Amino acid sequence: MDATDSPSIIKLGVDDAIAGLVLSTEAHWNQTEEDWRLFLHDGVVFGIRDGRRLVATAAVLPYPGNNAWISMVLVSGTHRRRGLATRLVDACLETARRNGLTSWLDATPDGAAVYGPLGFTPTLQLRRLKLVGSMRAEAPPCSSATIETLRQRDRRATGFDRTALLSAFAQRFGSRIVSVNGAIALVRDGRTARHIGPLFANDAAEALALVRSITRSETGPLLIDAVASQDAFLEGMIASGWTVERPFQRMRLGPATTAGEQVPFAVAGPEFG
Repeated sequence: MDATDSPSIIKLGVDDAIAGLVLSTEAHWNQTEEDWRLFLHDGVVFGIRDGRRLVATAAVLPYPGNNAWISMVLVSGTHRRRGLATRLVDACLETARRNGLTSWLDATPDGAAVYGPLGFTPTLQLRRLKLVGSMRAEAPPCSSATIETLRQRDRRATGFDRTALLSAFAQRFGSRIVSVNGAIALVRDGRTARHIGPLFANDAAEALALVRSITRSETGPLLIDAVASQDAFLEGMIASGWTVERPFQRMRLGPATTAGEQVPFAVAGPEFG
């Protein structure tokens, strides 16, 4: 295909949420229609169509403090290896550069090999864990917590002010913020599994106790995106029956604009940061 024949990149709107969900479902991602609506409403989502069908997307979601998260990089199986993802990511990066934003993303090992030459540097190593077959039991000894408490812990750990994002997650039907002793986490719905994260604790024992409490009050499956450097937590999760689905790598393009005071035990998810 000649360059002049390349399909045009367009900006998508909230009416494209269902079409985006079709793409992420094809890729077996855990996003819901609400997740797509959040990106389409609060961020900039670029897309490529083949006729009326949406076949590729990429999104940039601005954060306070001159940061932006690149996500929703998807290409239908019928349109891969045509450079569509590269073009869409370039559009996201240009949007971030034009607005003076440092870009962040979560990449698979194959993706990291692509983003590294573009100037992205690795930060956190992540592991997506899954637990299936959990059964509802007696109400566990965990208590509800406020969005303000979660926001404060999140900002101390990550350095970001993600009040809008965390509030949007917490206000959804089925979401809950739970706490055990010094640990706190958000639990929310996904398309095929409930997702735990972010999760903050003073040590691995607290973090594991909170996860055990959550699993006793949930019917599976569950997902959690654990920080690989939290060795004791990761080992404890695997010993408890969680399995590693795949690795991810958090990467940054541009100067560090902030620094967290501690490393979280789990993040909100590779799709969101």
